[in-house]
Amino acid sequence: MPLMNRLKEYRAKLGVNQQQMGALVGTSRQTISQIERGDYSPSVTLALKIAKVCDAKVEDIFEYVEEK
Repeated sequence: MPLMNRLKEYRAKLGVNQQQMGALVGTSRQTISQIERGDYSPSVTLALKIAKVCDAKVEDIFEYVEEK
């Protein structure tokens, strides 16, 4: 998947589990898990919410990598 992320790392810095992170950004634990595994690309809105909660820029957490 071309969208790489560091969500698990940022979530650990906050000291929250997937359930808590989901609650903070208005989504489910399952969605957070899927994002961390690279199985799901969040919407722009969700990516912005995650970045805000993590006190980071979207591009600090998510990176688009061209597929070859």
